[in-house]
Amino acid sequence: MHVLMFWGFLMLGSDMFDLATANAFSDRILPEMLNGPWNGMVELGYTMALFGCVAALVRRVAFTPEKMRGTPQLEGNVILLLILSITVTSFIVESVHDPSGFWEPIGYWVSGMGPSESTVVISYWVHIFSICMFFVLIPLSKHMHLVMAVPNVFFHDTEPMGKMRPMAIGEDGRAVPLDDLDIDSFGVSTYTQYTWRQLIDGWSCTSCARCQDVCPAYASGKGLNPKQVIHDIRNYANEHAPILLGGKHPEETMMQRITEEAVWACTTCSACVDICPLYIEHVTKLTDLRRNAMMETMEYPEILNTAMGNIESASNPYGFGVHERADWAAGLDIKIGEPAEYIYFVGCAASFDERNQKVARSTISLLKEAGLDVGILGMQEGCSGDPARRAGNEYLFQMLAETNMMTFQELGVKRIIASCPHCFHALGKEYADYGGDQLEVFHHSEILAELQVEGKLPYFNEVATSKGRSITYHDPCYLGRIGGIIEEPRRVMSGIDVEIENHGRDSFCCGAGGAQMWMEEDSDKRVNVIRAKEISETGCDTVAVGCPFCSIMIKDGLDTVGSDMDVMDVAELLWEQIQKRDAEVRTGSAKA
Repeated sequence: MHVLMFWGFLMLGSDMFDLATANAFSDRILPEMLNGPWNGMVELGYTMALFGCVAALVRRVAFTPEKMRGTPQLEGNVILLLILSITVTSFIVESVHDPSGFWEPIGYWVSGMGPSESTVVISYWVHIFSICMFFVLIPLSKHMHLVMAVPNVFFHDTEPMGKMRPMAIGEDGRAVPLDDLDIDSFGVSTYTQYTWRQLIDGWSCTSCARCQDVCPAYASGKGLNPKQVIHDIRNYANEHAPILLGGKHPEETMMQRITEEAVWACTTCSACVDICPLYIEHVTKLTDLRRNAMMETMEYPEILNTAMGNIESASNPYGFGVHERADWAAGLDIKIGEPAEYIYFVGCAASFDERNQKVARSTISLLKEAGLDVGILGMQEGCSGDPARRAGNEYLFQMLAETNMMTFQELGVKRIIASCPHCFHALGKEYADYGGDQLEVFHHSEILAELQVEGKLPYFNEVATSKGRSITYHDPCYLGRIGGIIEEPRRVMSGIDVEIENHGRDSFCCGAGGAQMWMEEDSDKRVNVIRAKEISETGCDTVAVGCPFCSIMIKDGLDTVGSDMDVMDVAELLWEQIQKRDAEVRTGSAKA
């Protein structure tokens, strides 16, 4: 439907331009031998637009989608009727210009009906009037996307999905070091502090509501609607245009327009960005507001003070002492703070959370089983900074990034393995702005799958004499959709038994991202409970994960919905099977 209207509009738009210039192109520039193909292309455009409009009107009036019910439809219907009027009258006007039966079959068919001269004259003026009204209404309505969609797509952000911008970028293309940083404001508080690319998103939106449909915050009943955020920015400009054009700032801030509830409800899962056909960037508009709230106005959820304070003083949001960072590795005989081919970046959760320490031990055990030269940083490892950055504390994030980069350089770190997708994303995608552009960063599932291919680790189905478990897999947002790692975790487990309804790039968030792990949710608005219900519906007894925060949130959600499913990391599942195999071998040897 939209495809027909889009391409049809492009083709009929060329005819409108030709008409506005008194047929300068078709009569004076275009060679006569190409008149037929030109007229055929124009008629094809009008035909596509006509069918697209009819389909859209039928859908709006007779089969109104649930997401459109209760919203004003007059504006959209008027625009569609104008396009319909333009296309129908064009065929009538065309019929008196001796249309070719081959190139212009519809115009030829209409001419055979013999429309009267008065009909043609009326159709001509209706055609002109409709075009004029169309161009008058476009800038005042959401249908400005007909004009702005192309530049919006053309100039879309080519950086990796989910990557946030530094506070300031130097001439070398990297973030300006904190010692040299000299800026007057942080983030966004006023309309003009958004970039021009962020602002044109408002006039590119088609109001298709795809972003709304996939937003976990919206689905859980919170006050965030990504579509409305984009509309709020556009409406703000329309309402305050005289003040903005006068070079002044309206009293209403962007935070007041979008609302604090919406800004702090985002999990930064990027589902809205990924599904938008016009590359609209919803998340950065919210994280830029968070930066201003966190570092300038100091108007942010007080509950974040604990996590941010702990990160600043102990380099982890839990508040444990740095000297405890490697306690989980006791007895594993692993290099700590020494050069190695691979450094396992453990992350805060696997370092201090008892449940996720088992994931770290399983991962290291597998890597040692494969004979990999791997070590950990121990006390020298700091938080990757992801929670601080997503919460808006950009200064703290950069401090952590610069400190970690100094450690990497001192130890000659080149290749990093991370179990946490948030660390994987920060180190692999965002540290490039802080000198880490030469780092190779892998998620542990990538390495494990590669080691299986190389024959250094067994395949899951080779060591599982009796699989025992029925397994489904939850794709973490920062690993699957944002990181592009979808098949590797499944390969580690030699496939899974049942896919969750929303999986892969379409996976539904666990609710921990965007610093939500360190904030409180209303009991009746919990994202993890929605995801837990989807997981429990698979009928499996185990859900595999590849993220420590997903593990925590999903287990909590499953407990809430009354499910006794096990939640295990892919590394734990593979190591469990290897241990079972070894135990069976030992038992067999003992009997012999």
